Amino acid sequence: MSEIASKNCAACDGWVPALSDERIAHLKSELDPAWTINVVGNALSRKFEFKGFAKAVYTANLAAFLSDKEGHHADVAFGWGYCQVTFTSHELGRLSENDFICAAKLDGLVS
Repeated sequence: MSEIASKNCAACDGWVPALSDERIAHLKSELDPAWTINVVGNALSRKFEFKGFAKAVYTANLAAFLSDKEGHHADVAFGWGYCQVTFTSHELGRLSENDFICAAKLDGLVS
């Protein structure tokens, strides 16, 4: 388990600091390489692909369970053969450590 996966999300009331580009790059290196960051640096996403519908639903449910447990809610889209999970810190307009904590924990759950 990565160091970031052992942490828990902090309350996000706009006071959690946004991350620098350097910190984002470091934390991303601890995740599965399938995670991507959008060009403005405010969304961390991973698309899981499957040969069927059930595993996509199971992955969506895992992401929802994890999000609820951590209090940092993902955007989840799924259908036959895929589940797209995106973590953002809307109130900051940029990624926070919470996004990477949840992504790392999801990596652990699906591995």
